[in-house]
Amino acid sequence: MRAMILAAGRGERMRPLTDRLPKPLIPVAGKPLIQWHLEKLARAGICDVVINHAWLGELLEQALGDGHALGLNLRYSAEATALETAGGIATALPLLGEEPFLVLNGDIWCDWDPTQAHAVARQLVVQQDLAWLLMVPNPTQHPAGDFFLTPDGRVHEEASRVPHAPRHTFSGIGVYQPTLFAQTPAHQPAKLAPLLRQAMVAERVRGRLHPTEWIDVGTPERLAALEGKLAKMYEKK
Repeated sequence: MRAMILAAGRGERMRPLTDRLPKPLIPVAGKPLIQWHLEKLARAGICDVVINHAWLGELLEQALGDGHALGLNLRYSAEATALETAGGIATALPLLGEEPFLVLNGDIWCDWDPTQAHAVARQLVVQQDLAWLLMVPNPTQHPAGDFFLTPDGRVHEEASRVPHAPRHTFSGIGVYQPTLFAQTPAHQPAKLAPLLRQAMVAERVRGRLHPTEWIDVGTPERLAALEGKLAKMYEKK
């Protein structure tokens, strides 16, 4: 199984930190934010990893290299300007292969175990679904959530399709079939949400709720909160 880490964003809300450093390289508890992802992927046996980049992408490549020091095989998908999520994935498809792949936002931290992605990928193939989304409880900065999650693990946008189902926030972690992006042109900006909505209408998106640790590291305040959280976690160990 292969994985992709989305790392092309400019990180405007993290300025001035991101004026000279891409957001995934911002240090958190002694190591770059993206390294937390990479180490978990290595432990999960997901060793072929694609990283897309745009803003200061050369610094990412310099810092991470070929990934062998982490037990990984890293490849890069360079974008002249950030192509949004679907555009970035569609551009990187030749590097991701023909099987379901895991995608993670580079600017989040989560204690979800990516080992689970192997079983999720097999389930997508067997059930002919197009996407699986890890959902989280709605954070304070996004109280309305994104999608509804049914008890049997289906994800929908329309409340009428799922009476009484709770609405949760998409974590930025998902497993996708390459065919989800078959009609998305490479090297052109495209958002992921419209593709997911189309697949939801066709009943081809599954998901599950991850109720424990997740932070969208989108502001200096949330970065500080993550620093404090990790410090407490490692004190206990």
